[in-house]
Order: sequence, then structure tokens, then C-alpha cells
Amino acid sequence: MKINLANIKKAKKYLKIDECIAIPTETVYGIAGNAYSDRACKKIFKLKKRPKNNPLIVHYYDYNNLKKDCSYNNAFIKIYKKFCPGPITFILDLKKKSKISKFVTNKKNTLAVRFPKHTITRNLLKKLKFPLAAPSANLSKRVSAVCSSDVKDDFGKKIKYVLEGGKSSIGIESTILDLRKKPQILRLGGLDVSTIQKVLNKKIKVNNNPLRISVPGQFKLHYSPGVPIRLNVKKIRENEAYILIKKKKVTKLNYYFLSKKGNLQEAAKNLYSTLRKIKKDKYKAIAVCKIPNKGLGKTINDRLVRASKF
Repeated sequence: MKINLANIKKAKKYLKIDECIAIPTETVYGIAGNAYSDRACKKIFKLKKRPKNNPLIVHYYDYNNLKKDCSYNNAFIKIYKKFCPGPITFILDLKKKSKISKFVTNKKNTLAVRFPKHTITRNLLKKLKFPLAAPSANLSKRVSAVCSSDVKDDFGKKIKYVLEGGKSSIGIESTILDLRKKPQILRLGGLDVSTIQKVLNKKIKVNNNPLRISVPGQFKLHYSPGVPIRLNVKKIRENEAYILIKKKKVTKLNYYFLSKKGNLQEAAKNLYSTLRKIKKDKYKAIAVCKIPNKGLGKTINDRLVRASKF
């Protein structure tokens, strides 16, 4: 998407006075504020109605900007060089002298960091003297926003400015990777675990349902459209919306297709917009066909399981 410098300038103006804005990323839209500002970070939690024990992800332009806030190891450099900017978030040790707001980390000594790929947000980050705390731009536990109209649906005029960036190209949140000791995945996301394992040349444990919430996206109820969801359904009930992984020859008004031919990448991209559309179409229940539990299908299933804890 073409960069509008006037829009970038406007976004920067709001962020410099500790206001929160919505920004586009390749994963989902985020509510962004100055990660060094207690005032801005408190506003993010208030806007989202987000529990204070749910830490925020901080977005940087590149790892040179990260050095003053976090320490990192060779495994981080390996993954960074291969996949960044991109849909991966790292859990790193926070330096004692870091200016990161205590509200971002819930007073923990670790930080979740990401380097978004979206050209508009990268352009904005390059012009700022601070990183951006930016969780997904939706009300807490609800479906993430993948376009500017989703943000406006959730927040109306409560957000000062929405930086337009078109529809998110990946459509689901970043994969969260902890590399501090033994590598482990703390949230499945837009980067397939197998591709990370190939780079590190080792098996990575997936610890997606911990006893204690340590990173975003680990609550049992999350990504919910506010409508009850049934999973792995072959036979639907009357008045249910039916989500299918690929298009069928026979279609009905209540059929919603995630992709044309069962492509998991396309299905992941369309998941949240489909859930939002069903809600807008006023269905009171959702049935979902069986989704292949491989590659990004694992991420789709993770989101649907959490969304179904209605």
C-alpha cells in the first residue's frame, strides 16, 4: 500500500503527546502508544478493557533500536535474520536501565518484542524516538481487527486516530517464541513452528496453555465473536452459521468459506473477518467443520478453541 506521509505525520503527532492510535500490521491492527510512557500504556489497557496481568507486545523498527531495552542471544539473531521483519514475537530479558513502562510488562523482568513488516508502520517506527506498545486493536477477549473498519466498529471515536493500512495480509497474531533458555512457543501464530525449527535445527516445545498467564493470547477465552461456537461439526443445527475450510459446490446462505480450495494460509487470513461477518449477519450460533491440524491449521484451531469457551 502507498505510504501517505501526511498520515504518518498525524500519527506521530498523536503518539508524541501520549495518545493512543490504531496502526496496521501484517498480522492484525494494533492499538499503539509510547512504550516508555506510563500514561500512554495505561490508556491502552483502559481502551481495550484488558486485564493488567496480560502483558503488551512492544514494536521496534529493528534490533539496533532494541539494544537499550533488552539483552539477547545468538538464537535470537539467527531467527531475527531469517524472519524479521515479520509475524514473530520474542520474549527477551529486560535490561535494568530500560525505560519501558512497568505497565507494559506487569512489572516483570521480561519483554515481548516484535518487528512488524507492514511498510506504513515501519515508516512510522523509523520516525519515532520510542518503540510502540501495541496489542491487537479489539476489546479484550474479542475477535482481533484486520482492517480499519473493524477498529472503528469496536471503538468508534474512543481512539483518536486510525492509521489506514488496508487489510492485514496474514490476519492472525504473531507466533510468540521464548529463546532465553530452551526454545519454546508460548503462542501459536502467523509463522509456522516447523519453519522456526528448521532454522534452529532442533525440536521446539509448544507451551500454549500454561498454568500462569505470561504472554498475550494465553487466556482460555479469547478471540470470541460473542456467539457460541461448536467445533468439528459434520451436521449443523437449524439457524447456525456454518464455517467451512473450502468452498463447496452446493452453497447455502448460512455457509461461510475460509478459502476457495482449503488453503490454510488463506483460511487463517479470513478467519477473523468471517467471525465478525457472522456476528453482523445476526446468527446466534456458529458451527465449524473439522480444520486440518497441521501448519497454520494448528493456529486456526487454537483460536477457535479459545473463541468457543463462550
